Order: sequence, then C-alpha cells, then structure tokens
Amino acid sequence: MKSSASGHSVLLTLVSLLSACGSKPVPPASEPTPPAAAAHSLLGKSIAELQKDLSTGTLTSEALTREYLQRIQTIDRQGPTLRSVLSLNPDAIDEARALDQERKQKGARGPLHGIPILIKDNIESAGKLATTAGSLALAENVSGRDAPIVANLRAAGAIILGKANLSEWANFRSDHSLSGWSAVGGLTRNAHVLDRSACGSSAGSAVSIAAGLAAASVGTETDGSITCPAAMNGIVGLKPTVGLLSQEGIVPIAHSQDAPGPMTATVTDAALMLSAMVGDRPACNGSITGCRKSDYAAGLNATALQGKRVGVLRFETGRHPRIEPVYDKALQVLRDAGAALVEVKLPDMQRIRAAEGIVLNTEFKVDLAAYLATTPAAVKTRDLAALIAFNQGSERELALFGQDTFIEAEQTRGLDDADYKAALADSKQLARDGIAKLLQDQQLDLLVAPTSGATWRTDVVNGDHFPGSFSTLPAVAGFPHLTVPMGEIEHLPLGMSFIGPAWSEDLLLAAGFAFEQHAKVRIEPQFIPSIDR
Repeated sequence: MKSSASGHSVLLTLVSLLSACGSKPVPPASEPTPPAAAAHSLLGKSIAELQKDLSTGTLTSEALTREYLQRIQTIDRQGPTLRSVLSLNPDAIDEARALDQERKQKGARGPLHGIPILIKDNIESAGKLATTAGSLALAENVSGRDAPIVANLRAAGAIILGKANLSEWANFRSDHSLSGWSAVGGLTRNAHVLDRSACGSSAGSAVSIAAGLAAASVGTETDGSITCPAAMNGIVGLKPTVGLLSQEGIVPIAHSQDAPGPMTATVTDAALMLSAMVGDRPACNGSITGCRKSDYAAGLNATALQGKRVGVLRFETGRHPRIEPVYDKALQVLRDAGAALVEVKLPDMQRIRAAEGIVLNTEFKVDLAAYLATTPAAVKTRDLAALIAFNQGSERELALFGQDTFIEAEQTRGLDDADYKAALADSKQLARDGIAKLLQDQQLDLLVAPTSGATWRTDVVNGDHFPGSFSTLPAVAGFPHLTVPMGEIEHLPLGMSFIGPAWSEDLLLAAGFAFEQHAKVRIEPQFIPSIDR
C-alpha cells in the first residue's frame, strides 16, 4: 500500500491530466478591482447581507462580480484547485453594470437583484456558454436559450456567473463512477478536505458555495444529487417536489424524478432562490393539488418547530457510530425548539430500489433522445446509441470508468413497455405510501434523518464508496427533501435531512430555518489536504 502522501501525489497528477478544458477565462488580473470589493468578505455571506450592502451603496454588483471572479481564479483555478466552476459567463461584468444602472434608476427588482449565482452545467443558459453535462459529446451544445428556471432567475435580477462542474451525465453513466468528475471539467474536490469526495452529481454547485465562489447555485437531483453534495460540503440544499419547477432546458435523466433546486449558504437564501426559480407561477401551473406560488422566505421563523411532531429516522445501529452523537445533539436542538420526536423506521426499500432502476434506465433513453433532438446541429450525438459509440472512441471519456449504465439503458424498450409501467407504478406507490404511512400512523408533520454518512476518500481506481443516505424514498416519491448542516466529524461536514409530503416546501424550509437558528452550525472550509494521521 502506498503512503498517504504518495497516494495524494498520484491523485493530484491524475487530476491534473484530467483537468478542465474549454473553460472561459477569468478577466485579467490587471483589471483594477474597485476598493469596495477589495475589502469585502464573501465567505459565508448570505444573499440578504449582500443585498443590504448593495442597497446602501457600500457595494456594487460590478464590484461583487469582479470579486467572485477573482476568488474563482485564486481558489478554484489555483490554490486548493477545487475545479468546481466549469465555465464563466464572459458577459457577467456587463450584466452587473446594467443591473447597477437599473438599481440607480428604478430600484431593485427584489432580493436577487445584482446577485451573482452559478448553475449546474446540465442546465441551459442563453449566451455563449455550452451546456455539456460534463461530456465532450455536448461540447458544442450552445443552445442560446435559458431554461425556464434560469429565465426566472434572470427576471429576478440574478447574474449568471457561470456553470458549475458536475458528475458527468449527472452521475448516470456507470455504477463505478467517480463523483464530481467530468471529462470537460476534471475532478471537483471537497472544499473541506481536498482528498475527500465532494459527492455528486451537483458537486461543483455545492463546493462553489462552500468556498464562497458565488452567492448561490442551482443543482439538480434525481436521487441524492443535491442533498448529498450539499451535506458533504456543509451547505443547504433543497430538492423540491417534482413538478414545482420546470424540467425544460435541463439535460435529463428521468422525468418522473428529475428536479432542479437551490444550493445556498443559509435556509433563507434557499427560500429566496426557490421563490425566484418558481417565477410568476409554478411549472405545474396549479394543475396539481397543493402546487402553488409561494413567498417561501415569508414563512421563516425561529419558532416554526414548536408543537410539530417529527419522525426520527436513523441508520442501523453501529453502521456510522461517530455520526450518532452528532445526530443525537441535533435532535436535542429540535426538542429544545419545541418539537416532539417520535422514532420511526423506513419501509422495506429493496422493491423500491429495484423498480427505480428499471424506471431510470427506461426514461433516460427516451428523455435523452428527446432532449438531444432540440440541441444545435453542431451536436452530432442524437441518441443514446450514438453517445455510447462516441464514448467508445474517446480515450478521455473512459479514462476512469466505463458506461455500463448507458449500455443497460440502451437495452430498454420504451415507455410503453409493460415492465417499465409496472415498475413506475410500483415504485411510486411504495415510496409515497411509505412516507404517508410514517406520517399518518404517528400523526407526524415531517421526518428527519442524517442526510448521509461522512464523505469518503476519492478513489480513482475503485470509484465511489458511498456511505448510504435517506434520499431514495423522497426521490422516488417525488417529494421534497431539504438538508441543513448539523455538525462535523474530523472537519467533514454532516447534514440533517427534513422530508415531507408533496408540496410541503414551506413546512420544510420553516423547520430547517428554526433548526438552523437554534443549532447555529457553521462549517467554514479550511481546504485541508488530508486528515490522515
């Protein structure tokens, strides 16, 4: 076995060989940085704090944008070399100037006016940036259009700073993948301990917020892809109810589970982002009972847990012994905030997971072909079979792991297949009934759980060593799932999950905010090379 130092050196060498390509350059360092930005601390700054500085004139959006760009240069491209930002919007500074001028003439549009954010690189944005999903096959996918959630963010005054790196194809190419790695962007490193996984697939979206490279970011989740990286990087992440936010303009995995969502430093910021992403009306346009437009930040208060009955989920005894005391401390915070706790257990997950696999494989083949049909002519791969062939001809694409999941998905028989229909109906009913039963039997308002185990050491030979999570039940059900920092082990952040029924975003954000205010957990990254002793 190689020593830790030697292993770390090998990792850095391999990551260097597979580093980001095609990224837009940061504006030259020779451009002067305005004095207001030079003294401004970004790490952990909330949107509300930044907006206060912008409204009082102690900061401009242009200065803020320049500072984020400089921080990306010194921390993401150099220094710890996080590789969380895949590409930068070359028009960001011009957009910031325009928003500064608009603020002077008309006032702010709202809490996101002039706030720079990042979006995961499987989400389309108008302008010069490609939407690659981390794959060289989509390197020419410059659609020139905003996904509806991005259009809503722009309408709220947000500045799209750039695209965040991700696990390639949102971690849906192989069971032996390396979370946070893409052929286009290289390997995203955990902001807290650099030789540990950032999890995925929204790795760059999480790391960039932990490291203070943007005010907020947008991720996507099919099963754990927002909540896992958020928890393992010490930030807030919300996977909303499937259908609240539009899936249009997002490279898909599966329409029955895909959901974009905010990733932020605080619960309040997540609420502000979610309101902006919904826009004037939800994607479901009120067609589903309970789906509605909401000012999610308006309902946040520190007393929201008083009188609430909360179901407590746990890992099996002894599975993560060092997490148990951290979780128990967090549960005591809930009690102190006025919640009544009831111990509950997950339903049998074996049938749900088996059915989920059939659903995701089938929908991926169909949904990907539908998406690729809308891409520019410069994108030559127009279906999954062509994509598999492209990867087989690319040494870089298959440098670290294969495409067994793609091959399995290619063998599926479409949305009219009886096995798919049965798996979809079975998985949805089991997952939704499972959550409903947990809530109804004990008259509970919501569930909590440790979001996942602590993050693992990056392993470029064997792939991920995922410690397990509680994401699958709400993911398959299509129900919302919020994670909030609850503590740490050896500088490795841990998150607490808040899970509820469909359209319960208001409830979960309020509960998460109350926990956040009472727990006062803030985990700043120290960019530690390794925690080996």
